[in-house]
Amino acid sequence: MTISELGSELKKMYHSAPENEKVTFIHLFGIKYGSTLLKNKYSAGEIIKASGLNDSYKTEVQKGIKLSKYVSYTE
Repeated sequence: MTISELGSELKKMYHSAPENEKVTFIHLFGIKYGSTLLKNKYSAGEIIKASGLNDSYKTEVQKGIKLSKYVSYTE
């Protein structure tokens, strides 16, 4: 996936999250796409910029990426 595609997916996940779980869904994004982000050496900052979300969420994406090493995502 490209940075643009990942940014769009993050934006979609954020806006579809229940009101009090938006940050949780940012973590979930990092878990779901962590291996892709690591493999392609994409930074959380690049993804946040592509998503149009507030830059302060970069840390939350980074937390999800770190969690992706220890948990798996299933729908």
